[in-house]
Amino acid sequence: MYAWLWRKLPGTARTKVLTAAVMVAVVGVVLWYVVFPLLEPMVTLDEVSVRK
Repeated sequence: MYAWLWRKLPGTARTKVLTAAVMVAVVGVVLWYVVFPLLEPMVTLDEVSVRK
């Protein structure tokens, strides 16, 4: 998959690295601000209980 993406990106190696970094950043931002807030109500991470 990475080789396919590398071949499809335009430009020199430097441009490809920059484009790939921007793509990773965009995916991270979308996950952080869109996907995770939508999933938060379904996952109860703040209700922790320890039993003996």
